[in-house]
Amino acid sequence: MAETEVVRGVLKRIDKQQFAVRMADRSYRSRHPEVLVLPELMRRFPLVEGAGVTGQVEQRKGKPKLVSIETLGGLDPEAFAQRPRYSDLVAVDPYERFNLGISGQESMRIVDLIAPVGKGSRQLIVSPPKAGKTVMLEQMVQAIRKCSPQSRIIVLLLDERPEEVTQFRRATEGAEIAASTSDRTADEHVELAELILAHVQIELECGHEIVLMIDSLTRMGRSFNNRTRRSGGSRPTMSGGLEAGILEVPRRVFGLARRAEEGGSVTIVATCLVDTGSRMDQLIFEEFKGTGNSEIILDRNLAEARIWPAINLPASGTRKEAKLYTPQESRGLTTLRRVLSGYEPRGAMEALHRLLKKYPTNKEFLEAMAHSQ
Repeated sequence: MAETEVVRGVLKRIDKQQFAVRMADRSYRSRHPEVLVLPELMRRFPLVEGAGVTGQVEQRKGKPKLVSIETLGGLDPEAFAQRPRYSDLVAVDPYERFNLGISGQESMRIVDLIAPVGKGSRQLIVSPPKAGKTVMLEQMVQAIRKCSPQSRIIVLLLDERPEEVTQFRRATEGAEIAASTSDRTADEHVELAELILAHVQIELECGHEIVLMIDSLTRMGRSFNNRTRRSGGSRPTMSGGLEAGILEVPRRVFGLARRAEEGGSVTIVATCLVDTGSRMDQLIFEEFKGTGNSEIILDRNLAEARIWPAINLPASGTRKEAKLYTPQESRGLTTLRRVLSGYEPRGAMEALHRLLKKYPTNKEFLEAMAHSQ
């Protein structure tokens, strides 16, 4: 490290008297030596865990120290101290849609029609193994980057295979990848999840637009369960080996998604595994089932038939989707739903593929469907 340089990172409390600066390029893991915050800065500024920080780092006695703070949460320190608190923010229904269809990818055109994502949406992708959930997340990141370049995208990958993390980094340029790979401990998975929770919450308080992609809530739940069990927790164990109350933090992470009336939004798209043969995974899914305002259900039979995206169209959808579309587009969507309701999942997807081939954009497609009423 140079003698003096500007750093950007996130504050992590490492004990009652000390903060360290964690960097995005290291997935917010500790480094040796840690970049520690000078005690006088802790007394001068209202520092909290999870706050984004920009400042000057100098070498003091051979160790890097944060010696000045320019911004906290992207704001002047004085403005940061006056930010509204999370508990005081008023959540409203999402009303501004991410136009995923403009990416030109047919799978994203289908998602935009069947389960649209708004700024502040809380979308759950329910997927059996090998149904294409990771590829769908990659495509959604690419589409959001194209339709809303001002939105900051964070991808949280927990207990993921190292090669999958590399693939995700290369396929989603411009997104921040926070990963804890499968060769790391459950404690490290949990520490990263808790820091991302604190960081995203403060970003919302500061009025920023954040999109958080999580793969997956299932592995997050397993990690919290394994950490507590290994540390000798005394909570009662439910069937499947899941300890009672262990999913409190994962539920808070997923529940963080909202559109704030005061400004700012957190959009969360998270995957959840089903049909794995694990009773624990089923319990984790049941804990999150119905807590989102949008669901995409992936179908194993469609994936085995190599029909992509393997979405069960009749079972997927977004609550209050009319707020994300114009009245004419909503009429077109109503017609589309009526047309597809007579099909089973495979027939519905094949019929939708045929319809989309006739129209180059979703706007033209919905106009045609509205006029066919």
